Amino acid sequence: MWSGWDMYRFFSGGVAAVLVVSGLLVPGSAEAAEQQFTPKRELVVACKNNVRDSALIARTLQRSAEGDEIVFDGTCLVSQTIPLLENRQYRGRSRTGTVIQQADGANLDAIFASDSYLDNSPTTGLSTALRSMTIKANSENNPDAHDAVVLRSWQTVLEDVQISDSARHGVRLTNLSANGTPLENTQVNGRLAQLQINRSGGNGIFVEDTGNSVTDWQLQDSYIASTGDAGIRMQNAAGWMIRGNHIYGVEGGPALWAERLYGSSITDNYIEDFVGTGILGTVQGGSATTITNNRIFQDDGEAGTFLHVAGNYGDAKVAVTGNTIRGEGAGIGLDYQKGNADSLEVASTGNLVTEVTTQRQVGEGVTVTEGMLASLTG
Repeated sequence: MWSGWDMYRFFSGGVAAVLVVSGLLVPGSAEAAEQQFTPKRELVVACKNNVRDSALIARTLQRSAEGDEIVFDGTCLVSQTIPLLENRQYRGRSRTGTVIQQADGANLDAIFASDSYLDNSPTTGLSTALRSMTIKANSENNPDAHDAVVLRSWQTVLEDVQISDSARHGVRLTNLSANGTPLENTQVNGRLAQLQINRSGGNGIFVEDTGNSVTDWQLQDSYIASTGDAGIRMQNAAGWMIRGNHIYGVEGGPALWAERLYGSSITDNYIEDFVGTGILGTVQGGSATTITNNRIFQDDGEAGTFLHVAGNYGDAKVAVTGNTIRGEGAGIGLDYQKGNADSLEVASTGNLVTEVTTQRQVGEGVTVTEGMLASLTG
């Protein structure tokens, strides 16, 4: 069975590179960062909710060029992965006006995937955007499928998208390609926003980084519900801003699991009804992280730890302030541990912790202070 990328290559005359403009700027360079994406053409895919939709999508992508916007209209029944080609936007009419549904028995590795992932490139793809649609992964009829959306390109935006019933992860942001080739450069400065992710078999959002490539993104204003593993699982959260998300009904790992925090912020998230840990963060030495103004609640009688922070290496520093934690008579509210770091310094103040067994637990080698407010007069 051909993949969507193979179909794209076939319709392109066997050479996918014919649509790639020569002389592209190097990802991560100052010149590339200054480029502005302005759509040149709108190419409409009028789906019919039948087996011919994948071929129609492939033909549309074949005639697209950098700067184009591909617009999906209606319900698209897909049996092949849709490649996210660089320097293009993909858009639906709305969450109800555009539905991308995995066909029964397709068992895709991904419904949408970045071209660098499909190409097994050692370097990141260039920017893309995917917006305003519903993706139905249909795991009940695709038990061997994997993820709904796989991203492996820098300065990429995924927003206003509803994803349901992924066999594995709803969104996978990864430094690895389809055959496991790791990135040799960085994949930074993207944004995940205004997502609704329901009933993922694995993680709702999975940031996979076996090196140190997937840093400095934004994850905000999203709803993640009923996951088999973690709500948000981040192997590398360095430089990330994680804000305003609502995570609930987590059946597996921590609701929000953020490793390698380094100059990161976790703020204004609402977490409820989880198993194990509400927020679990591991902090790098050499910078500092803030974990502020989060609401973490248990309404179903579970115990566990509401907010756990540990060090990774060096002298780790974190401010944990203004969080509201409320249980149902069990569990640990705040848990600070040195972990593998030489030391962990925590400015812990203004946190409201109620109806738990232990309000705050502090391990050996951890220094907890109330922090210091700078004088307005100097």
